[in-house]
Amino acid sequence: MSTDQKSALLVGASGLIGKSLLKQLLESTDYEKVIILVRRKIDLEHPLLEQRVIDFDKLGSLTFKTDHVFCTLGTTIKTAGSKEAFKRVDEDYPFQIAENCFKNGATLFAIVSSMGSDKNSRFFYNQVKGQVEEKLENIGFPYLGIFRPSMLLGDRNEKRIGETIGQAFMKGLGFLIPKKYKAIHVDKVALAMLEYAKRPNKGLSIIESDKML
Repeated sequence: MSTDQKSALLVGASGLIGKSLLKQLLESTDYEKVIILVRRKIDLEHPLLEQRVIDFDKLGSLTFKTDHVFCTLGTTIKTAGSKEAFKRVDEDYPFQIAENCFKNGATLFAIVSSMGSDKNSRFFYNQVKGQVEEKLENIGFPYLGIFRPSMLLGDRNEKRIGETIGQAFMKGLGFLIPKKYKAIHVDKVALAMLEYAKRPNKGLSIIESDKML
């Protein structure tokens, strides 16, 4: 085992990007251990995988020790049930995990945000994404990677009508769309996060869709 190997912590492993990233992390030779935070165990066994079942509403009482943190948490207001519940999942949880891991020695944090994220946006979704980005910047990670993909391509467990229509449009007329706004497959987002962790730039890095393609 290489002395350069590190431990990775992934939160959001059951989501669209999270599933792809987990597979790539376990196949990588850069990590000796991959920890995932889950509400309930997923059906996967691997010698490098450590599943930690937690209550996300009690993050303040837990301790997470790892080198690199990958956050792919994300929901919708419809799925969450309210704006408050959405904000808890997309802003509060990532920030609490980041703060916890930083205090316990993590040096790198990579998170999936969204194109158009802006704390001053009129749109609640983009506003929340912008707010969590600002909070993460203020923690002080030596390496902070914020990934802002465009519309995601992949097989969701839940169908989102707007995305389904948008994906069909982008596939059919993709040649008319600037690269930054093209739909991107979740595997490419996950790979971009893994590649970033291998050779991160010091400080804050904001990676848009065109840089992930």
